[in-house]
Amino acid sequence: MRQRVPTAFPLLILPGAFQLASLVRGDGGDTLRGVTADGQTHKATVHQRVRRQHAAELAQDYVEAIQHHLNSGGEVKVRDLQDDFGVSHVTVIRTLQRLKDQDLVTDTRSRQIQLTEEGKTLAREAAERHRLLRRFFIHLGVSEEQADADAEGAEHHLSRETLRAIEKFLDD
Repeated sequence: MRQRVPTAFPLLILPGAFQLASLVRGDGGDTLRGVTADGQTHKATVHQRVRRQHAAELAQDYVEAIQHHLNSGGEVKVRDLQDDFGVSHVTVIRTLQRLKDQDLVTDTRSRQIQLTEEGKTLAREAAERHRLLRRFFIHLGVSEEQADADAEGAEHHLSRETLRAIEKFLDD
């Protein structure tokens, strides 16, 4: 007999088969594996996953923007990134330093900002997820402008499993 977990999440638990939730890193998100006997523990695990995704979101957005500027004009200026994100010069510099610490960019000085191989891979994967979701939303009847905006937010939070299902749906 199945019991419902007292939580906002509609999960089913099999008595005697409780296990802690674990997260497996995926492309663009985490896939939740297993369930908890305690709704609060599960809820906390889900929120931890979202916080990690939010932290990764900034890095993905920056490397994607840097790659776009490199493809468009060959150099990236701090001012370009300020304009892209609507943030201060100091915020861009601090973010670039964090990206350098994560080995995603090679330099933080304006006009010398380049992506490492890992940064290029991250940018390419983020752009691919964005294109897939934009295409999916347009297929659903969402305007191109809104699909682009919605894809920007969603691309960082979907699991690899969900992205594969969307791709399969669009290809069928």
